[in-house]
Amino acid sequence: MEKENLLFYNEYEEFYEMAEKSTAFQTFCHDAFGQDFSQDGFSDTAQIDMILPYISTKEDVHILDIGCGNGKMLGYLQEKTGAFIHGFDYSRKAIANARALFTKRADFQEGVIGETDYPSHSFDIVISMDTMYFAKDMSAFVAQIKRWLKPDGILFAGYQEGELVPRTIDEHTTELAKALKNNEMKYDVRNITKETYKLLKRKREAAMIHKAEFENEKHMKWFEMLMMQTMWSEKSYQHFEKAMARYIYTARK
Repeated sequence: MEKENLLFYNEYEEFYEMAEKSTAFQTFCHDAFGQDFSQDGFSDTAQIDMILPYISTKEDVHILDIGCGNGKMLGYLQEKTGAFIHGFDYSRKAIANARALFTKRADFQEGVIGETDYPSHSFDIVISMDTMYFAKDMSAFVAQIKRWLKPDGILFAGYQEGELVPRTIDEHTTELAKALKNNEMKYDVRNITKETYKLLKRKREAAMIHKAEFENEKHMKWFEMLMMQTMWSEKSYQHFEKAMARYIYTARK
């Protein structure tokens, strides 16, 4: 498949080029999310820290991040736990950055969801932060993830409704929940919609603080992107909750 035809491919190539060089964006990420993971979404440190209790203290722990970007989130988890980190992403630029940043106990590949494969029972934890939407067949992709996981492995997924996918009734009616049930994976789920609304407000405030820096760098395109992404923070939480929802799923084989 020609990656250039995939959703947002060219935009992400440009995004990771900017994220590598822009001091304004790096500082924005620190202020909005607590760390610079080059986030284009909602993965703040509070959400990423939820993964830590599932990472064993044994030596041979392997973590896979689906849509790993430039690997900074995996680098954070490796720093905390010493795990061997794996990631794949369709962005050529992102993977080049990840390979340059993380050279020890790390494996990064260019790859597309549904086409990239790993041996069975490879990973203790598979992470998907806002990437399951890119699967053409989510149930088939969950089946693939299940095969990748070790017998006691965990799938940790951040999943949002209301933009790329429609809002459903609740956390048990999402396409991801259906895919987990289809594959007989038991899951726990936490509704973090309220926390996400507060994060939107932080993102907007942080972007405004660094507006002049974006302008000086001639990166106003990305400032405007942040303004667009955070428009819901100008609405009441009641309006936001009707249109949007965010969940954290942890699923076992």
